[in-house]
Amino acid sequence: MPFFKELRRRKTSAKTDNNNNNNNDTPPNGSSASTESNGTVPTTKSSSTLSSFHGSNSTPASSIQPHQSTPNLTLTTSKSGTTIGPPSQRPVALGQGMAGNRNSVAGLSMVQSINGGPAPKPATSPFAPRILSITDNSWVNQKILLIYGQIADPSQQALDGTLTVCHHQDNFPPTIWPVSDSHFKALVHLSPGPNRIRFDFTSPKIVSSNSSIPSHSSWMNINYLPVTTSPPVQLVILLGKDSPGTFDAVPERVQREGNDLDAAIRKFRMAAYLWQAFTGEQMYRNGFGRRCFRFEEEWQSGTLTCRDRDMGQMRSEAKIHVVRSAKTVKELRHLDLAQQYDKATHKGDLFGIAMEAMKGYFKPIRGQKQYVSVLLLDAHWDTKAKTITGHAALGGGSNEIQLAIFGSQALQSYPSCVEDVVPAFTDCTRTDTNFVANDCNESGSNWEAANIGIGAHLHETGHMLGCPHQESGIMLRDYVRLNRTFSCREPYSTRTKSPGMRLCLPKDECGWHRLDTLRFRYHPCFRLPTDLPASGDESVRVWPVDNGKVIVTAPTGIAFVEMFPGDDGPCHTWIEYGSGDGLSGPPRQIVLTETDLKSRLADDRKSKKIKLSIHSVGQGSHNVEDFNQLLSKSSIVRLPNGQTGFKSSQLGTSTQTGSRPEQVILESAIKQTKLLTSIKVYHGFAVDGMEFCYEDQTTQLFGKRGGQPGGSEFFLGMCIVFALPSVLLRCCYSGDFYYSEAIVMLTLPDTRRGEVVMGFNLRSGLWIDGIEILTSLGRRSGMFGNPTGGSGSSLIPPRGYSIAGVSGSCAAWLDGFSLIITR
Repeated sequence: MPFFKELRRRKTSAKTDNNNNNNNDTPPNGSSASTESNGTVPTTKSSSTLSSFHGSNSTPASSIQPHQSTPNLTLTTSKSGTTIGPPSQRPVALGQGMAGNRNSVAGLSMVQSINGGPAPKPATSPFAPRILSITDNSWVNQKILLIYGQIADPSQQALDGTLTVCHHQDNFPPTIWPVSDSHFKALVHLSPGPNRIRFDFTSPKIVSSNSSIPSHSSWMNINYLPVTTSPPVQLVILLGKDSPGTFDAVPERVQREGNDLDAAIRKFRMAAYLWQAFTGEQMYRNGFGRRCFRFEEEWQSGTLTCRDRDMGQMRSEAKIHVVRSAKTVKELRHLDLAQQYDKATHKGDLFGIAMEAMKGYFKPIRGQKQYVSVLLLDAHWDTKAKTITGHAALGGGSNEIQLAIFGSQALQSYPSCVEDVVPAFTDCTRTDTNFVANDCNESGSNWEAANIGIGAHLHETGHMLGCPHQESGIMLRDYVRLNRTFSCREPYSTRTKSPGMRLCLPKDECGWHRLDTLRFRYHPCFRLPTDLPASGDESVRVWPVDNGKVIVTAPTGIAFVEMFPGDDGPCHTWIEYGSGDGLSGPPRQIVLTETDLKSRLADDRKSKKIKLSIHSVGQGSHNVEDFNQLLSKSSIVRLPNGQTGFKSSQLGTSTQTGSRPEQVILESAIKQTKLLTSIKVYHGFAVDGMEFCYEDQTTQLFGKRGGQPGGSEFFLGMCIVFALPSVLLRCCYSGDFYYSEAIVMLTLPDTRRGEVVMGFNLRSGLWIDGIEILTSLGRRSGMFGNPTGGSGSSLIPPRGYSIAGVSGSCAAWLDGFSLIITR
């Protein structure tokens, strides 16, 4: 027993000694980075756009601020003493047990695999990298993430050096990025799930420890959730049927990295991931979260790092579809098809050739739209004609395929992997026009050619996604400074014949225009799993009413309204609806007035005609050519009872041969004693006419009686009657009595139920393809006519109004249809 008592004393003594030692090694409480506060983000002006929204004349401020830090950093205080923190992001769901620590790792007693164990707790280094563009434990939906940050306080000490990005569990090799005047930009490769990333800073101007562990490091947790619930942007390389699969390149490039199809695939894939990283960051800066388009990926030999090629590493990366055209290389390179050739007479034919090839390859199904961005590999610099053949820069599409095309004339200057990004955007090698083109005389050096090639193709991809030309940004020609997004220093520019910018900050970068990001916010390719299900009705309807007001309705909600005073040029003024964060959805009904619209315009534009383009959340749009004309007498109808009726915007174009105006004021709307009992719809492959039938056997015809003989009749006030065996029933038509011999279910009209017409669903394009009747009891007639023709839309009066009649036009069949409403 004395032996066990002695052993117990020794254990107790050992615990006490260990506790004392641990207390001595623990830093003071004030040094813990996780206890600091972030403060708030100040509002600043962005220099990228000069437009208005919600009545403002400025573009929303970027979310990146000069001294922004993350929650687990010891924050740097600027000269003014203001402490700045990042905006809030999505709540943490992954990586809860891996709280980030941004601090020095000097003094560790052993070397650990990067992110391979618990976070170390060393003393904080003032030179640890600070990431400003994203907060710790954020969620992203893209494989390559663009980040921006600082070293210490740039206003106090401007340092040059290198930033090393060490990826999660070493599953991607470390990448090195330049630090210029204490600022850095980098691309981070992410794996699905939680990613613990380490950032190491080194500089010859500051002292580092002699150990193998970096002295100035910070850590960050980023959760990557790949999205599979949205349609992908398909990446395609299109070749002639006899193409050798090579692209233009100078001999030195051909020898160093090749110009074959494999090299083209690597470069196009890397350019696409740069598009994605750029767009995801732009969406976040505009307040729409880190949403972006995705690519179709496949398990293949990795190309995003040069190490994968040497080691044969397999990864899930963007799939590049290789498609052969039905045309030969000679046909594709014909000068008559060259978009930049002045004498060409078929400049747009390459788009049609590419469209036919994509339809044959993807075989789209109706209602399943494909989004395809195509690289024309056989584009070639013709030194004799001094033009690029086999190239066109176009974007647009049809109901089945949205398409963007661009040539490969600058492909040699693209980066092939992440390690090549900075070298590609800083390569001052002059363009040798004996072998490659100086596109638009703006590609005088390799880095400028990379800007034009990658940026202009992104511009056409923007058209493919529905963006028009804008007053600034990618959809103008701001992509000539795309390099500033990925590098903090800019080389000498042959385009401007001046030294490049010494320090490229976020405010100096190009970007998507605010209106582009508004379109992307609700675009199918940008959908997130947390977004509400999309509605099939994308339509926008305009209803001029009394007191100089116009009511706008959209079943999916109204996203924004563009204003064009006096011209059809780029939009400078617009109105946004909804916060865009998914918390407060866009309204389904708004009211516009001339006074409100003119108050948003400059004084010299208030007297001009105002054109509106109204956009719904469902990607539908409606143009009002002249807002003042919409409020004129042409939209007003005097009803027989003295009330005022108002015409809605029309479906159909009223352009068929022999088209004549039609209008019917429903007698049931102006006479309380008149009861509408049924509607006959005359139709075949389109709607020929409608006949409104009343209880007193009178009718009113809109259009003509054509198509199916007798038409299809839809009764109002229908009720269901169940009959049991041997039950005496009375027929509501003849008044006769009869016995039911079996269980039956009868649908009989019962006008006492007060069922009325509430609106219509229509299929329309140039004419009215189909129509469906909607009632106050929630019943639908089903679609009469062609249920798949044209596009779908609905006509339902706004709140406080009811249907007084129908208006439109008729030729061989109905080619115009609108409602007349009244209070």
